[in-house]
Amino acid sequence: MAVSEMKEKTLQGFREVFGDTEGVSCYFAPGRVNLIGEHTDYNGGHVFPCALTIGTYAAARKRADRKLRFYSVNLASQGVIESDLDSFVPLHEDSWTAYPKGVIWTFAERGMTLPCGLDLVINGNIPNGSGLSSSASLEVLTGFLLRDLYGFTLTNQELALIGQYSENHYNGMNCGIMDQFASAMGKRDHAIFLDTATLRFEYAPVVLQGMELIVTNTNKKHKLVGSAYNDRRRESEEALRALQTVCRIRTLGELSDADFDHYAAVIQDPVVRRRAKHAVYENNRTLRAVEALKAGELARFGELMNQSHISLRDDYEVSCRELDVLAETAWTVPGVLGSRMTGGGFGGCTVSIVQEDAVARFREIVAEKYRQEIGYDCSFYAVSVGDGPAKL
Repeated sequence: MAVSEMKEKTLQGFREVFGDTEGVSCYFAPGRVNLIGEHTDYNGGHVFPCALTIGTYAAARKRADRKLRFYSVNLASQGVIESDLDSFVPLHEDSWTAYPKGVIWTFAERGMTLPCGLDLVINGNIPNGSGLSSSASLEVLTGFLLRDLYGFTLTNQELALIGQYSENHYNGMNCGIMDQFASAMGKRDHAIFLDTATLRFEYAPVVLQGMELIVTNTNKKHKLVGSAYNDRRRESEEALRALQTVCRIRTLGELSDADFDHYAAVIQDPVVRRRAKHAVYENNRTLRAVEALKAGELARFGELMNQSHISLRDDYEVSCRELDVLAETAWTVPGVLGSRMTGGGFGGCTVSIVQEDAVARFREIVAEKYRQEIGYDCSFYAVSVGDGPAKL
């Protein structure tokens, strides 16, 4: 659906539930797909995501009182969810409104208290539970519209940090910075090569001549807060503490593959050792992948994507049968340069680079194998690399 259609549908939702659209402003923030560099962002490593042209839309208007009224076009059956500026309960919200409320709460924590409430209607075209960062998109969107409506002075990079803080401390999801950063700092036709330890970044052109970027959804919903995601972070921190007894590092992202192999035995628990191996090797894979892309070596980039999936499957154990069937089937299709799970894992999507003339065959073979192995259908999206948040 085009931007104009999504905007109109969002305004229509606002009109239906709140009576009119006088004084309403509209906004957009993108979802993201990570090309390579998974579970490295909280380990001081590098990531390589890009913003997408799909994302989350909002229609918002300030109120004269302290009420907050939320409505989602995507979850219309839930109706209008009411709250106010005096009722924030971190770690105990169980509705989608915990994401915008977490951002409002974080603004207040940083001295940016809202003088009045607002009515907010949300409408997104990121498939729910797909791992394309609908939550980060909603957080960045909320921060962006609060900045505009209430006149706060913040950079987009600060909006990303606010989104991450709110997800960590209001929603209890111990995520790194990648998702929010990709949404807040997106640039059309470019991926973001980000050093998560320093937040230094550069834009790298994504030139896929004769290729398409295909996202394939397992249609298995993933919910990271209640999953093993926080366990992986704890295991990584345990590995880091062990390595710090024999080498001077602040993060796993500072080690070369050879350094890790040299010191790995200090990590007693073999499971924890595998977690650390993934974090180190994946970070260095990401460095090599960006070099390959800059050199126009897409086949090499694809090989590194495949290696990334194997590591996420075997060492970090955040894949699942559904993701493995998608990736491993894609590897067998001529014209597929690379395919891997993207996002936190345990469900969600794969991302594949596919030659244009092989896309139809890729979809046919992967869909048939997935239905045969899993028992229900996967979904395909040809995605485009887009800009960051905007007022429409």
